[in-house]
Amino acid sequence: MDPITAAIIAATSALLPGVHEVEKKVFVDAYEALKNLIKKKFGRQSELVQAVEAVEAKPDSSARKELLKEEVTAAKADEDPDLRNAAEMLLKQVRMQPGGEQHIQSAIGSYIAQAEQGSTANVNVTHSQER
Repeated sequence: MDPITAAIIAATSALLPGVHEVEKKVFVDAYEALKNLIKKKFGRQSELVQAVEAVEAKPDSSARKELLKEEVTAAKADEDPDLRNAAEMLLKQVRMQPGGEQHIQSAIGSYIAQAEQGSTANVNVTHSQER
């Protein structure tokens, strides 16, 4: 998963109870900086901004997360160095939150299953026998 999608998804679920106000402000500032940069580069009414807002409204929705990933790729936002830097800063802040590391998932390759929030995931691969 690209760092922009990962940062937004992690951020929408990372504000956990027990986060101190100072830490929370730094985290929120990093998230707002990324969102504002996306709005500046792609427009406030862009499909990418709408996808971010959709994930914010329902952060547990797999469909909305996939739409966000799709819009980041379609807009080539993951190729923009400014956005990548802002996303990395946000991911750094997420990692610093209590339990924050568990909100970041990233997978590259084949036969990968990802689970979140206490759920499980499996990958079953069957190969047909050719004769």
